Amino acid sequence: MHNQPLIIRQLGIQPYEEIWHKMQAFTDERDVNTTDEIWLVQHPAVYTQGTAGKPEHLIHQTNIPVVHSDRGGQITYHGLGQQVMYVLIDIKRLKALGEDISVRRLVTALEQSVINTLKSYGIESYAKPDAPGVYIEGKKICSLGLRIRKGCSFHGLAFNIQMDLTPFQHINPCGYAGLQMCQLADFIDKDEASCEKVSPKLLEYFLSDLGYNAVTFA
Repeated sequence: MHNQPLIIRQLGIQPYEEIWHKMQAFTDERDVNTTDEIWLVQHPAVYTQGTAGKPEHLIHQTNIPVVHSDRGGQITYHGLGQQVMYVLIDIKRLKALGEDISVRRLVTALEQSVINTLKSYGIESYAKPDAPGVYIEGKKICSLGLRIRKGCSFHGLAFNIQMDLTPFQHINPCGYAGLQMCQLADFIDKDEASCEKVSPKLLEYFLSDLGYNAVTFA
């Protein structure tokens, strides 16, 4: 465990572009003394295209906006009922403190936080080394994409809790044709499948994995 502080912000429902630009500004303006933050948010319906994104992975044009983002990866969909967790972490600083941290380690910690959350509901899931995210019996329940700037991370994961999955049918999710998506509400009582009930578990596993013990909620 380390004594680096961390601020957790519960942002409710916010437009994707607004939060994305705030993440960019936060990362550009931060210095060695800036406290790391985690942002929990839900976005109204939007497709986001990563830096490696290919236009052919948008199969059908819809009235859902498409935003070209600076995260890694291909196209995905965000909508209400999906828990998004953005991690704004100074990887370089944690390394200097002797922490075993790298981009790969951060990706693994994000994936493992979802795997452990699902396990707490009795659901077995797994990550794929060649296709970041979390899967249940071949279906994807969590997408993941990061950006590193100045040794600091932003963007994060999108965990399908209880949402309309239909918009995923208009894309090749994360660039994989025929990839089926699923959500937590497919496996547990729908009354238990809410972002409000799931996010504390997700946070607990992630913070425990990375060793944060001085957490402030803002």
